[in-house]
Amino acid sequence: MPGCPPPGTQVAYGARVFACGATAGMLADAALGDPRRGHPVAAFGRAAAAVERALWRDDRARGALHTLVCAGGALGVAVLAGRAVRRSPAAATALTAAATWAVVGGTTLGREARAVGAALAAGELTAARARLPHLCGRDPEALDAGQLARAVVESVAENTSDAVVGALVWGAVAGVPGLVAFRAVNTLDAMVGHRSPRYLRYGWASARLDDAAGAPGARLTALLAAALGGAPRSALRAWRTDAGRHPSPNAGPVEAAFAGALGVRLGGTLAYGGRVEHRPVLNAAGRAVRVEDVPRAIRLSRRVSWGALVVCAGGRLLVERAARKAGTV
Repeated sequence: MPGCPPPGTQVAYGARVFACGATAGMLADAALGDPRRGHPVAAFGRAAAAVERALWRDDRARGALHTLVCAGGALGVAVLAGRAVRRSPAAATALTAAATWAVVGGTTLGREARAVGAALAAGELTAARARLPHLCGRDPEALDAGQLARAVVESVAENTSDAVVGALVWGAVAGVPGLVAFRAVNTLDAMVGHRSPRYLRYGWASARLDDAAGAPGARLTALLAAALGGAPRSALRAWRTDAGRHPSPNAGPVEAAFAGALGVRLGGTLAYGGRVEHRPVLNAAGRAVRVEDVPRAIRLSRRVSWGALVVCAGGRLLVERAARKAGTV
């Protein structure tokens, strides 16, 4: 691949290794999607569930230990794998490609969103409701077509950050360990970080760590949505005025920017696990979400994902070049 490290060069997750490996991993995701069986993230989830069964108490300290064991274990494995290939640029690039493919989920996100959108376009509300849980944890039974479409657009926006951009940001910072650690933290948050009676204390550490890890990727996602969505002023205005009212410090900027870029209104009443939430409206000047906005959101998600790859790989290359000129590497 042009620009990749030549054979025999000793590297330790250099900029060109990340750029080539992450590009290859993104292309693999675009072509293949997530593996149907043996997905590493699913294996991590099973291991984390086993740790939870052994450690669970209604206690923050036990939850913090759970986070340390699971996320720390994943990070440790990634560090050891990186050390094993650090003398081989080809092996390091292949490992980066495999890790990127394993942790990003843009193609599966788009596939699931399109499936709900297609059912809605065909007027098959029952099928759309049955498919929505594949995309998000929202209760679908009482949702009409517009509410289902809004749920899809909101999920596409948030998961563009969680499933793609956040991982690329940390991959650019720390190579394979960054990719793996971000996905581990994000998975733990999805498993135990929500505000249910069981996880309010136990999941506190996972939720707070995910907020911190997801912050850079969420801001980059919002910025790229504004830049690539065709309505930068509207997206930036919604981000500035509405994001801070969202209960999530990371989903707020992303959903607000997507709302402004698409010219739609997000937020409002929703239900998770029998619990009703009344979220603030994002981009109140926009119109209600329609079924035809689902493919628009998917296209914007794709542009943002590839834009993030360019920014992260290019940024890593520029930082390394500046460091070389300064004589620090």
